Amino acid sequence: MAKAKGKVAFKEDLCKGCELCTTVCPVKIVKMDRTRINIKGYHPATVDEMNKCIGCGNCATMCPDLVITVEREMEK
Repeated sequence: MAKAKGKVAFKEDLCKGCELCTTVCPVKIVKMDRTRINIKGYHPATVDEMNKCIGCGNCATMCPDLVITVEREMEK
């Protein structure tokens, strides 16, 4: 059976640090990067372990500022 894999990209300078994306990730890999601050003055969202992403798109759907893009492909 094929397994879905995803790749998440963030427009980090547009992130306002609302953390909504972190609440809907079923595999809990979307986190706030507390080591950096973007040009808006917020900690941007990031993905902890990209290899665990299932490409569900929940984070992108939840983001009110269209900061997140998710690509999905099926593994063979």
